[in-house]
Amino acid sequence: MSRYSFSGHESFHCKSLWLKKGYDYLLADNHFTDIDSVAKLGVGKNMVASIRFWLRAFGLSQSDELTGIADFLFDTEYGRDPYAEDLNTLWVLHFLLVVTGVASIYNLTFVEYQREKKEFSKDELRNFIKRKCSVPEQRNVYNENTVKKDIAVLLKNYVAPKDLKNIEDFSALLIGLGLIVNKDSDVYSYRVTEPEDIAPDVVLFALLTLSGGDKTLSFDILQKLSLVFCLPIISLIDIIRKIEKLYPGMVVFSDNSGIKNVQFIGELNRFDVLDNYYDSL
Repeated sequence: MSRYSFSGHESFHCKSLWLKKGYDYLLADNHFTDIDSVAKLGVGKNMVASIRFWLRAFGLSQSDELTGIADFLFDTEYGRDPYAEDLNTLWVLHFLLVVTGVASIYNLTFVEYQREKKEFSKDELRNFIKRKCSVPEQRNVYNENTVKKDIAVLLKNYVAPKDLKNIEDFSALLIGLGLIVNKDSDVYSYRVTEPEDIAPDVVLFALLTLSGGDKTLSFDILQKLSLVFCLPIISLIDIIRKIEKLYPGMVVFSDNSGIKNVQFIGELNRFDVLDNYYDSL
């Protein structure tokens, strides 16, 4: 079990153009520790640290080196969606944020906690995280103020603002997904995603990513992915049935004697799969 982390964002949510800004900055052979990083990025010192954090959290950089998915999406000339304008790009980024695990709260909230409850308050979520941190492997990880700030940032990333005057809150990259809804004062719930809300190619990209090269994906992994996307498991299976038709003989969903899994036949490249989606637009 890796140790949880609940800090690094400097209390800033990820703003819509920050990933592209950070990508271009690293691509130009700059470093976030450079003395002129504030001037080059045009933001304050804390925001420089936050941009650096969000690139890591979304799996777009490792040790300040850009990853393949970063180039695939954000390259100015060849990137498929440099400004993250397409809703399915947001689904890809949301998936990466949850499964990369740099920002622990996203996997804890969308996968671990959603298994238990579909509605929550900030205190309930905080108490759940405190409980998850009570095991010996997470000793001294939990800090109440740090976790409170992390929950506030998570909610800003996903919950559509109600105050139309607060323009800054509308800059959050992922609010277009509407995955968390503020129902009443301090009551939040997960929105149920409809199968037509997300492209089958994006789901296949996620399945291939989670497979880690294995040819078979267990039902446990399918259940995890259904939670990541806030899809009922039956809806996820419906999408996988569509994937079978889109990639005949390449992807097979089987249900033998109650044992459900996905099998990959032949070689499928997850970037080629995403290419197929963007080519279809």
